[in-house]
Amino acid sequence: MSDSAARDRDAAETESAFGHPEVAPDRSAAYGDHPDQVIDFFAPRDGRDGAPLVVVLHGGAWRSPYDRRHVSPFADFLARRGFAVASVEYRRGGGLPRQGAEGPAAGRWPETFDDVAAAMDALPGLTARELPQADARRTVVTGHSAGGQLALWAAARHVLPQGSPWRLPAPPPLRGVVALAPIGDFESAAEQDVCSGALHQLLGGEEYFEERRVHVDPALLLPTGIATAVVQGSWDLTVPQSVTEAFVEAAAKAGELVGLTVLDEVGHFALIDPSADACAVAAEEIAQLAW
Repeated sequence: MSDSAARDRDAAETESAFGHPEVAPDRSAAYGDHPDQVIDFFAPRDGRDGAPLVVVLHGGAWRSPYDRRHVSPFADFLARRGFAVASVEYRRGGGLPRQGAEGPAAGRWPETFDDVAAAMDALPGLTARELPQADARRTVVTGHSAGGQLALWAAARHVLPQGSPWRLPAPPPLRGVVALAPIGDFESAAEQDVCSGALHQLLGGEEYFEERRVHVDPALLLPTGIATAVVQGSWDLTVPQSVTEAFVEAAAKAGELVGLTVLDEVGHFALIDPSADACAVAAEEIAQLAW
């Protein structure tokens, strides 16, 4: 495919994914005092009890213009397939001066990771209260793009460096993680300037890259011992396939098998577009781990 054709395809997929109307959750609950510390809950549309819980972490380069609302159609899509869904919001960047970033900063250090850790820790109690039909013992975490990085990180907190404030003493109680076009290898993503400097902004500046990535780079937090699957489009112009392959290769070197599904002629946003076949593939990967 020519570069122009690839760009046209990417634009069409993006327009389709963002063209769905926002879907209101059934319930919402705060896990902290900040307005962004909230989780939206979607009940399984078939009314079943004991539905597996899917935790959704949205993408958007960790930047403030992108919040959980753009994945609400995806959350509803999963709910219509019989899952209970928890869609997590977290603090994102907003041009914070202390990060020394030009333009919209990506993420907040350490607040973005404080929030994801706090949300995951609060979920069992909040789910029992807000979505009692969910079976939190069968929890799968999924995330798209930057949210894919956060999903992989959420499943790896027990292997964080000693002294990390987010480290867990034991593996989190997850059935698995399904990362959709994740920014899973920081070195590869930085070399290709994925999301226009977002990684360096996320970590608070380029000078902190090596020091801080050891706490949050999924490619360095291996093996986790938690079942992991990755879904990637071969025509992804936002997070190239090579970034995902670098993560999968890092896992293999660490002695961990990560399932990789590459969808031919699929770009970045089709993975969360309910009208795209790629979205159904993502849901099936979740189902294989959850049921």
